[in-house]
Amino acid sequence: MKEEKKVVIHQPYYLAYPGFFHKLTLGSIYVIMDDVQYDKRFTNRNRIIANDGWIWLTVPINKMQKFSLNMKVEINNELDWKQLHWKKIYHSYKNSPFFNNYKDFFENVYKKNWDMLFDLDFEIMKQITDWLGIKVEIIRESELKVQTSSTQRLIDVCKKVGGDTYVSGIGGKNYIEETLFEKNNIKLEYQDYHHPKYPQRMSKEFIPDLSIIDMLFNIGPDSIKLIRGEITFD
Repeated sequence: MKEEKKVVIHQPYYLAYPGFFHKLTLGSIYVIMDDVQYDKRFTNRNRIIANDGWIWLTVPINKMQKFSLNMKVEINNELDWKQLHWKKIYHSYKNSPFFNNYKDFFENVYKKNWDMLFDLDFEIMKQITDWLGIKVEIIRESELKVQTSSTQRLIDVCKKVGGDTYVSGIGGKNYIEETLFEKNNIKLEYQDYHHPKYPQRMSKEFIPDLSIIDMLFNIGPDSIKLIRGEITFD
């Protein structure tokens, strides 16, 4: 019996949250949307824990490019964001149980010169996917040269990569034309993700939807088991 070829299509994220990586576990191909308009919500920022709850880490961009395609958005390196981000990550997590497992990579990331936001997001995403042991083929959407939009674009991307199933976030129910998938003989599945709790060293009350690095630094290699729902923490 032929194995299903499931496709995940998603914007790039900066220090993505665990739900994004859960979505990757559901697919065999991840098409990263480098050729759609930049989305300011999480493409250049995410949240980490701090002494008083949580804080944003935001990569400054060239404001003239806020309506540009993801792959064309430049980082504003006139601001010293790299030193600031590493300093905040270090002070928040230096005493976390698994910080030393991952700190060298992040320290090096914030020492490198980054001109393009996409390159930064892509590098971090690939490394975290590897740490989690998620086996998924990653394809840049620009390589597929798809010209359509909305639901038809999702279908055309799936066809280009030979996918027979599209895995959507639950929010897709609000805008996806489900009948178009039926007409094109592509199965449509929705992600069912509920953010699991885990020990957070700096917070008495659990704070959900932080960057995946919060989970990694706190529970380390068990992160993928928690994301898949194979273990729980009381």
